[in-house]
Amino acid sequence: MKIVILNTSERTGGAAVAAGRLGKALRQAGIQVDKLIRENTWLNRFRFYWERLIIFICNHFRRKPLFQVSIANTGTDLSDHPLVKAADVIHLHWINQGFLSLADIRKLALIGKPIVWTMHDMWPCTAICHYSFGCERFKKECGECPFLSSSDKKDLSYHVFNKKRFLADSKIQLVAVSTWLRQQAQDSALTNRLPVEVIPNVIDTSLFVPSDKEEARKSLSLPLDKKIILMGAARINDPIKGFEYLVKALSILKERKGEEDYFLVLFGGIKGDDSFLSEIPIPYVCMGSLSDPSMIAKLYAAADVTVVASLYETFGQTIIEGMACGCPAVSFDNSGQTDIINHLENGYLAKYKDTDDLATGIKWVIDNREPLRLDEACIRKVHDCYQESVVAGRYIDLYRSLTSP
Repeated sequence: MKIVILNTSERTGGAAVAAGRLGKALRQAGIQVDKLIRENTWLNRFRFYWERLIIFICNHFRRKPLFQVSIANTGTDLSDHPLVKAADVIHLHWINQGFLSLADIRKLALIGKPIVWTMHDMWPCTAICHYSFGCERFKKECGECPFLSSSDKKDLSYHVFNKKRFLADSKIQLVAVSTWLRQQAQDSALTNRLPVEVIPNVIDTSLFVPSDKEEARKSLSLPLDKKIILMGAARINDPIKGFEYLVKALSILKERKGEEDYFLVLFGGIKGDDSFLSEIPIPYVCMGSLSDPSMIAKLYAAADVTVVASLYETFGQTIIEGMACGCPAVSFDNSGQTDIINHLENGYLAKYKDTDDLATGIKWVIDNREPLRLDEACIRKVHDCYQESVVAGRYIDLYRSLTSP
């Protein structure tokens, strides 16, 4: 069986990491996998900037939501590409920012080959947004888009939504990486007639493995006598990642017990000014952006708890990486992370945006990690549901169901 994976980037972004890990797992299972990405050419750079320019103009020259939406007005026609022609299944992942246009996706759908589209965010089932932030217009028809600050029922989102209507009549097989994301697809007027499977992202259990906590702390020069709380994100001050909720929860913990017991470790990039770090009420260190998985695995091993205070997670890659290393997580109970964390069994699900409950969850995990053997429960969940052979096997079964006579 030959699979061709299409993703905008080779390495940048969570979807790229997930697609790469899946490709590796499929190859280990004996499947031939090729990959097509957006090449770094002047034409593709022009396509990227052209799409952003249209959004910028239609948003009254406001930059704020420029990368929270995509319109797929330009891209590369891959319908005649040799790898696409040779494939038994075409597998789309995250294909935005000038890689595939809506017209390109439609041409692929018309080839007649099975297409699997793994949803890493909500874009396949909305007009233009990657996450709707509670807006439910995509359930009927987009328009008056809050991302565009628009009061026009026939704004850019309306026109893109109607261009996307071909999806409803296509034979594309959607895969959602969480139960929550599947529900969004099933609620959308664009995709509610398409089949949707839930298959999670794969975790590389050869990279993310448990190791000795004390040794990990020594190697990273982290304190041995503190309860270490870990937060990681591609961009720490991305509003979606909920840093402000973590800070409020830490303030509550400090009031309850004092700062001397806790130490915060952050890793990830920071956009612009880092003065927001001064709001942290307890001792902390920021490790910056990390690309070495072994270093990240050491951080998980060194920590007592991982906190993911995101306003939404389509999956929860940080949670699952930490759990693979035996580090339980605390997160809100609102989206994809609810598939991963079994409340009070391998972690804690706090009420959405409830910082008092978030603080309670952090303390609960720290107090109960050893007595309830939460680390063992975490590792079991990862090996049962997310390791390479399990996830690859589910995809292979899906591919076979689509290619069988």
